[in-house]
Amino acid sequence: MKVAVYPGSFDPVTNGHLDIIERSSKVCDKVVVGVLNNSNKTPLFDASERVDMLKDVTSHLPNVEVDSFSGLLVDFAASHGAKVIVKGLRTVADFEYEFQMALLNKTLNQEIETMFMMTNSKYSYISSSMVKELAGFNGDLTGLVPAQIINKIKEKYTG
Repeated sequence: MKVAVYPGSFDPVTNGHLDIIERSSKVCDKVVVGVLNNSNKTPLFDASERVDMLKDVTSHLPNVEVDSFSGLLVDFAASHGAKVIVKGLRTVADFEYEFQMALLNKTLNQEIETMFMMTNSKYSYISSSMVKELAGFNGDLTGLVPAQIINKIKEKYTG
């Protein structure tokens, strides 16, 4: 069984993230979406909220599960029996950073490969940071994030 891990902060999950998850689920037998719980950052949504949102927006994908983690990605991947780390790329800058991370991960665990997936061009400009900035100004999030989480994002800014 080919198990892959797709890691990220997903704060919040965007349509670009969902596109990579859906496409990965067609290539791999199982995809574990790993929600990074980074204690050095203050996210808009806590890890459990991000996990719940991802479970909701991936509920139509029977071979996708969602879990949170902290620590080394390769350890998380190994704990799920994954031999592949999926990374989505939007720009050349993404590639440079992710390439370095892939090389580092390979030195930490020779058994795990990194698979890069180019984003669908219609999502190439979307990032969680931009979504949060737009939401902070009460902008329209339609088409940027899954419809079922728009109100959850807006609630974070309106209280």
